[in-house]
Parts: sequence; C-alpha cells; structure tokens
Amino acid sequence: MLMSQYKDIANYLVSAEEERRQVPKVTVSLKPDLSVEEAYLVQQEIVNRKLNEGRRIVGPKMGLTSFAKMKQMGIQEPIYGYVFDYMLIENGGKVRLNDVIHPKVEAEVAFVMGEDLEGPGITGAQVLAKTEFVLPALEIIDSRYENFQFTLPDVIADNASTSRVVFGTALKKPEQFELDLVGATLSINGEIKELGAGAAVLGHPAHSVAMLANMLARKGEKVRKGDVILTGGITAAVKLNFGDIVTGKFDGFGEVSFTVTD
Repeated sequence: MLMSQYKDIANYLVSAEEERRQVPKVTVSLKPDLSVEEAYLVQQEIVNRKLNEGRRIVGPKMGLTSFAKMKQMGIQEPIYGYVFDYMLIENGGKVRLNDVIHPKVEAEVAFVMGEDLEGPGITGAQVLAKTEFVLPALEIIDSRYENFQFTLPDVIADNASTSRVVFGTALKKPEQFELDLVGATLSINGEIKELGAGAAVLGHPAHSVAMLANMLARKGEKVRKGDVILTGGITAAVKLNFGDIVTGKFDGFGEVSFTVTD
C-alpha cells in the first residue's frame, strides 16, 4: 500500500472523529484487504497527525484483552492504541455526548511506569518491578464505525476505538495488591451493570503491559517511563446515554466517576 493510501485512511478516520459521525468500515469503503500490519501503519499516521497538531500522548492502551474476546475474534494477542491529552476527563467530571458518536464505558486498571520497559521477552513480574503506581480508570471507547461493527484491522486502524478516559486519584503501589484478584463494579445511576476482577485481563493486568512491551519491540519501540497504560477492560463495556451517572468501584482503589451531559 502506498504511503498516500495510509494518509487517506487516517484522514478518513480522524475526520469521522472530529466531525462526530459514524462511517463505513475501512474494509468496506476504502480497502477490503486491509491487513493487521497495514492497519497499524494507518494508526501511526493518525498518531503522527495528532502529535503534529500539538497533542501529547498520555500512554498506550490495550484492547481485546479477555481470552474469551480473543477466541471470539480468532486472534492470538490483544491490540493497542494511544490515549492523548485531549481525551482526559477529570474524576467526577463530565463526558459530553456531543463530543462522541456512540460511546461505551468499561472499568480498567491503569499502570504508571517508573522505568522504561523494552521487549522482547518481558514478563509480568518484570512489569510489576518497574511499575511506580497502579490506579483505577474508566475508559470510554467510541468506534468511528457504523453500529460499532468492525473487523480486527478496522479497529486497529481506528486507534483501537480510543476516545475518553477518566483516571482515579488514588495512586497505589502494585505490591499492595494481588491485582488479578482486585474486583471492580461498574454502576450506572446507582445500579450495578457489570462486575469483574483483574484476572479478566489476560489472567493478570501486568501480563497486558508485558505483552504491549513485546509487541512494541517488533517495531523498535518500548514502554516508556511515565507512560500511563490502560491494561484492558475488567468489565464488559456498557452503552452510555444522556444523564447517566457512571461509577466504577475498585477493591482497595476507591472510586472513579463521571456524568454524561449533552
């Protein structure tokens, strides 16, 4: 695929995000045979464009991190994308429906890296040794595609459906917890909609960061000190509606919340 094609697909997806409109999948509208490798090159074009606009990367995020979801999609490893500074919502803040297309929310554990982490061969134990803090998070995912339907290359190209993130304010040391056993509930308007434990993320959230480091190593990149990494959903994703008050409660971590406004 020519570089101009990567740019064209990146522009197609960024325009959909900025104009808050859903579009047909890339594999339907622009390139039916888009591969995973090509999709990551499209994603990189999106990242480059946002960096050139003065946006800042907060850190990578992992997606499709449940074994059940991977089996369902016929894949051997998760996917990753990037969270940018404009996507951050303060804890207790507001997510505007007018800023997104068809958002869904899921509860996650985030890692703040205290040192660089360079693969290949990184293990979960190495991740924990180089993690400065862990903290609770709510990720609002928002595919730019019609009806939230996509193939694997489509979602990778679309920056893994990254949209908005609310981080908790409770920074904890990872050694304080057995992160695979940490439970989380996701409530909408006071009613628990989903619940899960850290083990839902590849058996342990640290495994998600290890896999990220090993995937990035293939293209000569690494997890960097100071990165805040979303490790993947502990809970399933729940559709958001106007007026929703969303709360994630994490054992020993405290709460994260936001309200959906117009």
